[in-house]
Amino acid sequence: MSTRRAFLVKATAGAVGLTAVMAGAYSLVAAAGRAAVSGAARPLSAIGIQLYTVRDAMAADFEGTLERLARMGYDEVEFAGYFGRSPARVRIILDGLGLDAPAAHVPLEALRDDLEITLDTAAAVGHSWVVCPWIGPEERSSDGYLHLADVLNRAGEAAREVGLRVAYHNHEFELEPLGGVDTLPFELLLQRTDPALVDFELDLFWVARAGHDPVDWFRHHPGRFPLVHVKDMDGSPERRMVDPGRGVIDFPAIVARREQAGIRHWFVEHDQPEDPFGTARAGLEYLRGLAVP
Repeated sequence: MSTRRAFLVKATAGAVGLTAVMAGAYSLVAAAGRAAVSGAARPLSAIGIQLYTVRDAMAADFEGTLERLARMGYDEVEFAGYFGRSPARVRIILDGLGLDAPAAHVPLEALRDDLEITLDTAAAVGHSWVVCPWIGPEERSSDGYLHLADVLNRAGEAAREVGLRVAYHNHEFELEPLGGVDTLPFELLLQRTDPALVDFELDLFWVARAGHDPVDWFRHHPGRFPLVHVKDMDGSPERRMVDPGRGVIDFPAIVARREQAGIRHWFVEHDQPEDPFGTARAGLEYLRGLAVP
């Protein structure tokens, strides 16, 4: 995922100045969950898309891509770079299309070294969260994670003063054991960050791929996950990423625990989609079809 980090740095530069669960068992659980939730109670609200999914289209036609997603029926988007547009211009485009942008991904360096301009940009666009989506391999040590927690706490305190929030987005590596440390890195981050200052954006695919049940994290850390990335995982030994609803993750069980988790925004995402707009459509239709108890 180093390409994602490079992409974020490059895409934000113009606007910010830098800016074990086995697959078979998971499949059975998911099938049971889907069978238990049938019919339509009321629609799931706050469905958005992480624009990294359509990054090539954004680079080629920024305004047209956002318009296409709005016409598709999305109400929200999450940014991963502004492609050289100014914050004011981005806000004008969003307002014209009736889109909200609750969050944006920004590099760790933006929170650590350019926090003021990062928060100013977020406020100008209309975000509520700035999300750190990635740390490099050189930072994945016990000391590195403690430093990351400190950075997030400091950024969260500054964000709170201007009415914003800071969050951290996980991958698989935070959910794998770290040599010489008993606590998982993700657990360490949850323990060492102040809930009053720092939220988490739970990537449901990476949690499942690491062999964890997202619901367990909701239970142990209630209210910490106002944002989630909605991707699915197939039942193959490779545990590949697939469009939402086409794999084995038990989304109905996750939806049923949304209040415990604190989920307020659902962002469809696929890191390497064969058909980005097909993924966007499939994810939106799947989430719209879930019954909300």
